[in-house]
Amino acid sequence: MKALVVKNTGNIYQVSTEDGRLIDARLKGNYRLKGVKSTSPVTVGDRVLIEETRDNAPLIYEIEDRKNFFVRKPSNLSKQLHVIAANLDQIFLVATVNYPVTTTSFIDRFLATAEAYRIPVVILINKCDRYSEEDLEYAGALADLYKTTGYKCYPISAEKDEDLSFISAMLKDKITLFSGHSGAGKSTLVNRLVPGGSQKTREISEYHNKGMHTTTFSEMLTLPDGGYIIDTPGIKGFGVFDMEGVEVSHYFPEIFRFSKDCRFDDCTHRREPGCAVLKAVSEHLIAESRYRSYIGMLEDGSEGKYREKQ
Repeated sequence: MKALVVKNTGNIYQVSTEDGRLIDARLKGNYRLKGVKSTSPVTVGDRVLIEETRDNAPLIYEIEDRKNFFVRKPSNLSKQLHVIAANLDQIFLVATVNYPVTTTSFIDRFLATAEAYRIPVVILINKCDRYSEEDLEYAGALADLYKTTGYKCYPISAEKDEDLSFISAMLKDKITLFSGHSGAGKSTLVNRLVPGGSQKTREISEYHNKGMHTTTFSEMLTLPDGGYIIDTPGIKGFGVFDMEGVEVSHYFPEIFRFSKDCRFDDCTHRREPGCAVLKAVSEHLIAESRYRSYIGMLEDGSEGKYREKQ
């Protein structure tokens, strides 16, 4: 029987069956022997085949081919992937310039990973109703930076009906992953977008200006006008994975665009003569914050944090 994975709570997967039932299923034991190098080989958004048993929970025995998936590196630095969700149409990255702070380094690493898996990202700079004049000015500059780079980026407030209206229009008939730091307001947004939404919310820690985890597992929620939201636990850091160092520039669209004019085909855009990227940075055609993020990811590669070249 075919089913859609709508919730992952560890070893139990809630699935929606073709006949409209929501049932809990487990992964068939021998599936783990197929060499899937992941903290969990099944994720929300997967389309699976299940077999029902007489006494125990139904078993997932096959995962259908994925259109795409989104991953991050687990915090324990293992060589396994953490697959966050699969079969996505887009990702909404919920960021904040304060309460708590989302750094450009975090945003850039997130965007580069999404580029690697060819998933469009919309950046929502949330909590604009709470910001000082200085914070609002920075939020505007941040939105301009990412719009210039080619991303959709909107300063919003989850409390404003007009902001919810245009967000709802972008979600219609799509499968959308919501992600970002704990405390950025993902669950508040989800609760306002999904009638009867019951995602837990908590205030950020005033002492540390950091969010506290409220969502503890990934869950797919049905939107009233068509489509799905996948709400996920907040991410503290974002370690990229499954890239070779030489690939990193491909996932920064503006760097890749200028790199075509570099003197050397294998230019790393650090010290090489005739580097068009360095020239573009000096002329402010590439933002310094984006370039620093690129260099930081290259240094991750030199420390062996990416996969080895086959």
